[in-house]
Amino acid sequence: MSIESGTVAQPQVISSPVSTSKTLPALLTAMLGVTLLFAAGFAETKTLHSTTHDTRHATGFPCH
Repeated sequence: MSIESGTVAQPQVISSPVSTSKTLPALLTAMLGVTLLFAAGFAETKTLHSTTHDTRHATGFPCH
């Protein structure tokens, strides 16, 4: 087997029509949104109120 001097193999770059750097965050955001809608749909009203109330206090937003 002989190797030619001065020849360097170049990697092939395959481009896809949709960038994975944009697809993954969009997919994760959609999954989070569906999860939140599903959880809110089956949660009791008092539970949702308490969660919102606690979140407002935790972020320093006045709610009273």
